[in-house]
Amino acid sequence: MLSDIEIAQNAKMKKITEIAADLGISEDNLEPYGHYKAKVSEQLYSELAFREDGKLILVTAINPTPAGEGKTTVSVGLAEAMGRIGKKAVLALREPSLGPVFGIKGGAAGGGYAQVVPMEDINLHFTGDMHAITSANNLLCAMIDNHIHQGNQLRIDQRRILFKRCMDMNDRALRSIIIALGGKVNGFPREDGFNITVASEIMAILCLATDLADLKERLGNILVAYSLDGEPVFAKDLGCTGAMTALLKDALKPNLVQTLENNPAFIHGGPFANIAHGCNSIRATKLALKLGDYCITEAGFGSDLGAEKFFDIKCRYGGLTPACVVLVATIRALKYNGRVPKDELSKENMWALEKGSVNLRTHIENMHKYHVPVVVAINRFATDTDEEVKFIEDLCAEMGVEVSMCEVFAKGGEGGEDLAKKVCETIELTEGNDEKFRPLYSRSLSIKDKIEKVAREIYRADGVNYTDQAEKAIKEIESIGFSDLPICVAKTQYSLSDNPSLLGKPKGFRITVKNATLSSGAGFVVIYTGDIMTMPGLPKAPSALNIDCDGSGNITGLF
Repeated sequence: MLSDIEIAQNAKMKKITEIAADLGISEDNLEPYGHYKAKVSEQLYSELAFREDGKLILVTAINPTPAGEGKTTVSVGLAEAMGRIGKKAVLALREPSLGPVFGIKGGAAGGGYAQVVPMEDINLHFTGDMHAITSANNLLCAMIDNHIHQGNQLRIDQRRILFKRCMDMNDRALRSIIIALGGKVNGFPREDGFNITVASEIMAILCLATDLADLKERLGNILVAYSLDGEPVFAKDLGCTGAMTALLKDALKPNLVQTLENNPAFIHGGPFANIAHGCNSIRATKLALKLGDYCITEAGFGSDLGAEKFFDIKCRYGGLTPACVVLVATIRALKYNGRVPKDELSKENMWALEKGSVNLRTHIENMHKYHVPVVVAINRFATDTDEEVKFIEDLCAEMGVEVSMCEVFAKGGEGGEDLAKKVCETIELTEGNDEKFRPLYSRSLSIKDKIEKVAREIYRADGVNYTDQAEKAIKEIESIGFSDLPICVAKTQYSLSDNPSLLGKPKGFRITVKNATLSSGAGFVVIYTGDIMTMPGLPKAPSALNIDCDGSGNITGLF
């Protein structure tokens, strides 16, 4: 059996100019990065403004497990399948972070015969977007410390500097550090730390900005510190917004690549979903909607994190209306939710499947709260028995949703044709419904009321507890005029609750909010629960140990 990278390296890719031409994008609107990837120009947006949007399909999932779900693989396979049944679909996905690539989770290019290519480029440096974001982030940090060193006209309180440096790598040693040691010439020593680049507010800003002017304004609105007088200090007060925008002007342009079956795909932006909002850029999604009859996009981790933020943050700011949700699960993962050990998931276990299926039920119910139709996609494994498959089919029929057994990993688009047909049929059947998509909560609610709404409606908690630190932080955010922003909950992806060990559908628990921070440039308030790290660490045996490059430049071991 070929590995993912071997399959990708054997792919018969088209030149990116051909992929663009198939979409109606002229060479004048293409900025190639080699033969197989390119950025698209700003001019293209104005040229497409008159076109009607296609239908927006969100791919999300149950809570992730060690058994795997394959959300990105299904997204890519669905796009390939759409092409096979004569539909014009365009993918809009996130860029991988080097942290997971060299850590434990892996890349974000799909798997098997449902991948985007060139896989090595996408998973590594790609077109340099991550580096541009890192540079813009760290320029702002350097400007903060230089301002203090040069006299501190803004009277920045060194104890209340909020904005951290970043790098796109897992490095736990940088979580909490002391900077500016070595005497007067090196500045004023203070506590600092690093986030991973995909947790940077600048990553979130890039993904939510509608154009260059909006990007610049959002960068200026980043809350970086408080003054000695307790007044907020923003990035625009430091005068570096223009320079940061200059670093990001090319990164703001979406990247065009292709699937193994030569379907077009925009890969752009990659905020983490358990830390940030977990969606690709609004610009890439809007471009895909203009260029295709269907735009297929995904949101990170389970629907309790990625989809909730997609609906309540991205759709608000982008003016997006989803037409359908594809909810990905595996029978193995549902049995894991029923407490079957990982090494026994290949055995039939109807009792565990029934017990674990409450997780799938809950995610379906949650998606219906946004008034969007749902199609369940089950990633089929050879070990899934007919009785197990029938149980899931009966469950979905009972809940009034279509279900498709997918084999896109093994068969590519051919293995997803049934899913593609059911998604298209579901969209057509529900187009005239009176029920229309709407976010879960109103922005006019208080921050606490928004938290309570998400905790009770999506996580199914009995309520919310707040630490003293969280109470103080929320009051301060509201006092400086930002109570009307959406919330972005940082929570474990492994459970509907804030406790990763509580599988299935936990009951009798309360969410504990430990802290809250303001991302005023991105336009949301981050709510911290559980033990969420904004700078992950490497595992005992990181994936980096398996990756190699020979004398001819051929990469091996990349999944």
